[in-house]
Amino acid sequence: MLESVKVDTHTHSVLSGHAWSTLRENAAAAARRGMEALCLTEHGHSIPGAGPFFLASAQKMLPERIEGIRMFYGVEANIMDFKGGLDIDDKSLFGLEFVIASLHDLCLQPGTPRENTEAYLGSLRHPCVDVIGHMDDRRTPSEFATVIREAGRLGKLIEINNNSLLIRKGGRERVEEVARICAEFGVGVTVASDAHFDEMIGAVGPSLELLDRIGFPDQLVVNRDLATFAEYLAAREARVEEAWAESFAATGSIRLKGRRAPRGGPTA
Repeated sequence: MLESVKVDTHTHSVLSGHAWSTLRENAAAAARRGMEALCLTEHGHSIPGAGPFFLASAQKMLPERIEGIRMFYGVEANIMDFKGGLDIDDKSLFGLEFVIASLHDLCLQPGTPRENTEAYLGSLRHPCVDVIGHMDDRRTPSEFATVIREAGRLGKLIEINNNSLLIRKGGRERVEEVARICAEFGVGVTVASDAHFDEMIGAVGPSLELLDRIGFPDQLVVNRDLATFAEYLAAREARVEEAWAESFAATGSIRLKGRRAPRGGPTA
């Protein structure tokens, strides 16, 4: 059984508008827990109270390490339509290091399970999207197997969201169903806190206990340590770089020109 994860891939600071801790407080909490890295994934600007539309690109001003913790700068983008459109522009997405795509009923009125499934599938097809966030949410029902199979085909991930076990009605049963399907298809997952307060950083014990109980393979948890997460990020960077080059070559546009690769490499 995994006793902890060393990289928390879903965290928020006060800049998400409804979280309670600063980025430095989150990093300090990670250091106290003996963690190695955090992904900063503030909500996209369509969530009420979230930061401005340019917040994702403004993260380039932030340091590579805070309180000794390796920081990866990303976003929790909102899926805005049933084609999978996101509220973060492509120029910003191509400059980020990790991207979660999530359905929130504050941004898109949930549709039928088929419509929600199409929304997830469309977002997964964006080369910069890495993981579907909290797809277990009963407010946005979808065809789990269809989404998970496509994530695996594309080399993408599915999130095991610890908050779903704590605050979402029916979350435990739905998370378990998602995890069992991921195990069946051999699809990688992230086990994430979805922290909105520093004491939540890396606190994913309930999720790890659930995975252990169903015999989930440890090797499918890509954020179990920084070395394993770095392997995913290396494949991700190759995918994103190829997509960026194809987009620039096809359009001749300067819109995406000058994309920055992750600073210092995943393990720096």
